Amino acid sequence: MAERYPGGVISKTPPVVTGPTGGEGGSASGMWTLDTVLEYEKAGAWPKPILPRELYGWGRNDYRGPVGDNTTINRSSPVQIGALTDWAKVSASDYVSSAIKLNGTLWAWGGNSDGQLGQNDTVTRSSPVQIGALTNWSTISASRTMLAVKTDGSLWSWGDGGSGKLGNNTTVDKSSPIQVGADTNWYFVSASASHMAAIKTDGTLWAWGANSSGQLGDNTVIVKSSPVQIGSLTNWAQISTKNTQTLAVQTNGTLWSWGLNYRGVLGLNLAVTTRRSSPVQVGGLTNWSQVSSGVGHVLSIKTDGTLWAWGSNYNGEVGDNTAINKSSPVQIGSLSDWKQVSGGLSVSTAIKTNGTLWAWGFNDNGRIGDNTTVSKSSPVQIGSLVNWLQVSCGSVTPLALTKG
Repeated sequence: MAERYPGGVISKTPPVVTGPTGGEGGSASGMWTLDTVLEYEKAGAWPKPILPRELYGWGRNDYRGPVGDNTTINRSSPVQIGALTDWAKVSASDYVSSAIKLNGTLWAWGGNSDGQLGQNDTVTRSSPVQIGALTNWSTISASRTMLAVKTDGSLWSWGDGGSGKLGNNTTVDKSSPIQVGADTNWYFVSASASHMAAIKTDGTLWAWGANSSGQLGDNTVIVKSSPVQIGSLTNWAQISTKNTQTLAVQTNGTLWSWGLNYRGVLGLNLAVTTRRSSPVQVGGLTNWSQVSSGVGHVLSIKTDGTLWAWGSNYNGEVGDNTAINKSSPVQIGSLSDWKQVSGGLSVSTAIKTNGTLWAWGFNDNGRIGDNTTVSKSSPVQIGSLVNWLQVSCGSVTPLALTKG
């Protein structure tokens, strides 16, 4: 299988370079993603050894314990979750958190009203619990409806079944994972409170769930309870869903959006009441690298490492040192050293290529993580560590991984 990324495809044969510039998840002649590095490491083909990965959480924790530190105490700075150092990936969402370990086991914690923790019950957990005993989980996207892909390429869902979000042609909640169809070529998934989206290894895009604002992108406003293909293109690389909007990047570096233009979130410089029920290109540039939908705002990084944002900005979540909504992308600062972004509810998080962690926006319950509850309208560094690997910003509870 080939790794899809904006700008081309990376072969799965072992690299001849000594490793990506900047270490794990950095960039060499292409863009080495975290998934690529992990696959090489598991196969023993990556030139660098597997490094310890610690899990941290912060923000609001008094409601369902999504931080995962076995308390319901709000945290205004990152706290380590347990003592283990074998975490591989994290995904945080609406008061529910999830993670995959290096051994391929799947874990979740926080809210469980719809069975989203996968424990065959609806009991809330304030620390990680394993979902089943399998060791072949590859990718997870958390929401009240969870989506996950196994190493065999099969797609699984559980939790809230409303509006057909489970993709199994029903609207019944499931408290343990069920397979979505029989296909085994799923690659990238994105779950939201209203709808789901996924990309297959052939580059096709699929979506299902609620569709009142055209957020599925199939040129209708009709709910779909099983995956439907969006258009006929085969060059989709990354997708990000949230509430009534969807944004995606193609392998040619173009950026696309559809759904409801709430506070300018589609980035199309249109009226905020505008709806688009099929993908529309955002501008004409071909150097977009990744995109992350927050609740009402969007963050994106270009291939040159610059950071861009737009949409709702009442709490400074865009990061341009104003509180003015933006209906098209604006650059945040002038630096070109941004590596990964993740947006939540009125809060933004990001990691730079030097491994530092940054956040900005609304800061009630300490969701920024700078040990205060003062909101910030431009990026501030979180702590002094320089080994952050991945961040996933839940609505009010971010999670992040460090590398040893």
